[in-house]
Amino acid sequence: MTSSADLEFFFDPICPFAWVTSRWVTEVATTRGIDVQWRFIALSIVNEDTDYSKFPPAYPSLHGLGRRLLRVAAAARETGGNDAVAAFYSAAGQRMHVEATSFAVFGGEPIPEALVADVVAAAGLDPALVAAADDERHDVVLREETELAFSRTGRDVGTPILTFDPGTDIEASLFGPVISKAPKGVAALELWDAVVTLARTPGFAELKRSLRDPLDFT
Repeated sequence: MTSSADLEFFFDPICPFAWVTSRWVTEVATTRGIDVQWRFIALSIVNEDTDYSKFPPAYPSLHGLGRRLLRVAAAARETGGNDAVAAFYSAAGQRMHVEATSFAVFGGEPIPEALVADVVAAAGLDPALVAAADDERHDVVLREETELAFSRTGRDVGTPILTFDPGTDIEASLFGPVISKAPKGVAALELWDAVVTLARTPGFAELKRSLRDPLDFT
């Protein structure tokens, strides 16, 4: 799929840090008129050869939930385009992160049976899309876009992956930024300009620290 967008944002809806980054991007897009294309990176595909016994017990179910949600997002794109994906991701993030469903699952609670249907309804989409959650046909596009994202950054990264000016001679991609709270207003624009500058800097590869502030979805 070709894109004429200013930015391609690859996400898995179960990742809380991707969600925070997406709210920052949405803030900037609204202010600057940036066209964002929402694309997919499935953590269940990224980790399909992972020995999950080394991770917390909730990881397999959460990664599986991410794939099911992304299948619905892919089906929504087929019928409603990029706007439908944006609406679905906003609704999924609200339910998964702001309302803390993902953290409840991580703490040992079961995934609510009606979660996918609730997200589809909150996004204002056709209830028939719920069936796509179990339709493996959509895994083709999930795998294609996951591999596309990695082809731009290398494989030793996670989600989100951002591609600035896709399809142009100044195209540049980065994993992140990983942020714990989405900046607003001037601070959001300053971060955007800094990240774009880094992405476009020849030879730039990594800038990182492991210490993180607590997640803040406000």
